[in-house]
Amino acid sequence: MRSDFDVGRSLIRAILSFFGAIYSFLTMSLVFGGLMGVGMFWMYSRDLPSYELLAQYTPPTISRIYNGEGQIIDEFAHERRIYTPIRDIPPLVKDAFISAENKTFYTDPGFDVQGIAAAVVEIVKSHGRRIRGGSTITQQVAKNFLLSGNRTIERKVKELILSYRISQTFSKNRVLELYLNEIYLGANSYGVAAAAQTYFNKTLSQLTPDEAAYLAALPKAPSQLGPVRDKKAATARRNYVLNQMYLNGYLTKAVAENAEKQPLRSVQNGDFPAFREKLPPRDYFTDEIRRELSETFGKQEFFGGGLTIRATVDPQTQQWAAEALRHGLEKFDRSKGVWRGTGKTIPAADLKTEVKWRAALANTDVARDVPGWHPAVVLSVKKTSADLGIEGVPDNAPEGHELTDKNLVWTHKREHDGKIVRARDLDALLKPGDVVFVKAERAKDGSFQQWSLRQIPQIEGAFMAMDPRNGRVLAMQGGFSYQNSSFNRATQAERQPGSSFKPIIYGAALDDGFTPATIVIDAPIEVNTPQGLWRPKNAEDKYYGPTPMRTGLIHSRNLMTIRIAEQIGMDTVARYAERFGVYDPMQHYIANALGSQVTSLFKLMGAYSMIANGGERVTPSLVSRVQDRFGKTIYRHDQRICTDCKDPNLPPGQSPTIESNRQRVLDPIADYELIKMMEGVVKSGTAAGRVNLPVPVAGKTGTTNDSKDVWFIGFTTNLVAGCYMGYDTPRSLGRGAYGGTLCAPVFNEFMQKAVKKYGGTTFPVPPGGHFVNVDRYTGAAMDPSATGPDVVSIYFRDGDAPGLGIGVVDGGFKMGSNLPLFTPGENDPTSDGGVGQKQTVTTSSGKVKVLPGKATFGTVNSGGLY
Repeated sequence: MRSDFDVGRSLIRAILSFFGAIYSFLTMSLVFGGLMGVGMFWMYSRDLPSYELLAQYTPPTISRIYNGEGQIIDEFAHERRIYTPIRDIPPLVKDAFISAENKTFYTDPGFDVQGIAAAVVEIVKSHGRRIRGGSTITQQVAKNFLLSGNRTIERKVKELILSYRISQTFSKNRVLELYLNEIYLGANSYGVAAAAQTYFNKTLSQLTPDEAAYLAALPKAPSQLGPVRDKKAATARRNYVLNQMYLNGYLTKAVAENAEKQPLRSVQNGDFPAFREKLPPRDYFTDEIRRELSETFGKQEFFGGGLTIRATVDPQTQQWAAEALRHGLEKFDRSKGVWRGTGKTIPAADLKTEVKWRAALANTDVARDVPGWHPAVVLSVKKTSADLGIEGVPDNAPEGHELTDKNLVWTHKREHDGKIVRARDLDALLKPGDVVFVKAERAKDGSFQQWSLRQIPQIEGAFMAMDPRNGRVLAMQGGFSYQNSSFNRATQAERQPGSSFKPIIYGAALDDGFTPATIVIDAPIEVNTPQGLWRPKNAEDKYYGPTPMRTGLIHSRNLMTIRIAEQIGMDTVARYAERFGVYDPMQHYIANALGSQVTSLFKLMGAYSMIANGGERVTPSLVSRVQDRFGKTIYRHDQRICTDCKDPNLPPGQSPTIESNRQRVLDPIADYELIKMMEGVVKSGTAAGRVNLPVPVAGKTGTTNDSKDVWFIGFTTNLVAGCYMGYDTPRSLGRGAYGGTLCAPVFNEFMQKAVKKYGGTTFPVPPGGHFVNVDRYTGAAMDPSATGPDVVSIYFRDGDAPGLGIGVVDGGFKMGSNLPLFTPGENDPTSDGGVGQKQTVTTSSGKVKVLPGKATFGTVNSGGLY
């Protein structure tokens, strides 16, 4: 029998053998596990993205547009981010995010061992159903910048490797800077600076502890912690962050507890005004900049390059331009007298309470960018009055909400059969639920008079103003309302310019040896074309016969223009049109001499600016300078050189010297002669009596066939402005619609204000010429001392004189006999800019009215296509 000693020894051996086996298993497991781990890390680390790219990281950032006064007027971005260096991020914000996301951030090697172990335990316990976080800030940087968001073992291993390497390569501040600028925080806000603006309309330095804690709460689940819909959960998460900030020593207990008691206030809850509310509504100007720079720099750079764009727009000038165009369009629309309304209605169920109709009206898609106009809904209507619900006007406002029938003078209604009938009663015009526009009409002292109905006109148009010396566009209004129609009629609408193109032809002729006194035949012609016999005509049944060329432009004589174009050749006309930037290319059809080929107001404005500045090339530009995110200028419009702008010894009162390196498009003397002829358009031609300014002004009207498009573009020495009007789908504007009757008054309204700001003087006379008195009807030279209404002083190039050079211009077309000709002085425009002999009459109401005389010399005709 075995002794107890032997039994004990065998037991000890068995126990030792058991534990030895376990030890060996554990040792081998650790060895093989380590080898597997090393192999796994080696395998996954072979194709990792380069973390060194983080050193050159430039995230997509908001591009902002500033006006000439340095104020932000618009911003564009796919990802709304305001990149902020770590030195400009307050400690409060950094502490909040570290407490919420990674309290060991400044001491860990890029990952948190305890966090990883806790995540593994959670996965095992839930059998993979619950995957806990545990990523450090460095890991999130690795994932967000270099990896995908897939939840896989492979991605997690790569994340750990990269986060360790990042932590060894970059400073903690650099890693935190990347994180705080990249993280998505909801509401299309990327980074803490953009989020602070989105949720609180504050800069980072203005945030309170509770606001900073709310931002730090968002990375966990930004879509589930909104300040309105998820207010309870968002407040709880915010308070958790505040408590962590206290436990980590970043806040005192008193500050933390006080912050927890604060309600969750935000822009979305209506506690703060939105940042966008401080910006003016987006308009044609900034949208055109978006279109232009997206093509120049590419969409990715424009929407994410953090560009600083200095626009050329002057806010006050832009306001004057928009007002003048809207007044002109609305006046024409009201003259038609047909009420259309908005076409939008609100269901009857939403009219029962103020809360409901205000909500329904706020959600109605109508324009809200016309100053003074209010969207309103008809709550009830009677024969002589209607009760309105007016947006932006409190229910107890002193003006009230009643619309009366006092302003129905202009309103007619189009019936279903197309007939238009006078709407004498409000209930025949409006129905409950109709959405309309109203405007408060006020007396001169500002007191309220009544609410008046308004509607967006069917006719559209555009208006521009620019500095002819440098091409800076100071104002651009591409239609009545950008929110109603974003189509920019100043740049995108290609329309026939009609007679507003004629100055290019006359400029080319003057450059080709013509003078303002060159005799041109004004008489009917016939042209054989592939489409048949073309008989262009003037607007009247009379002709001037042999007439000085200047009269042809002043009174917009179509037949004289065609003969001039034929004389110099359409190839010459096309060359000048392309040189002035009106066309690219211009077709060599004779009808194009009357402006039948389409172009835009933007291009014509550039051409007229070249005339106004003495004949030098300028390119209209909406942008004066563009800087990249680092402040480097990457575009500058004005390429002129200032030779002594930085000279500290420049004498007081002496202007710096500006060297112009621009191309000359028209000889200075020919340009001056053209300007004086265009002055005649305003003084006694097709714009006579429509433009009255205290400074010298020149311009040209334009009207196409059937008055489908009307124009007026004019200028002083310091400012060029132009107007276009027409229906978007071309059709006649009706009788009496001409460039002189519709667009010239818009120009005049704008310029009456603009010249007070920009001034103007006589157009400078270039050297190399001399003045000669000539007969305005025959072009013959007169005595230097001659005076009278038939005497005009014309500038001639030295060596030229009336009757010298080119003979009578007929363009190759003979002048027939027995033509109905004007006789000199017949119904000539009067000196006050009116037309014909005027007479006064007394009306039935006892008022004295002045009636104009017969139409003459182009006062009916503003030129165009005939």
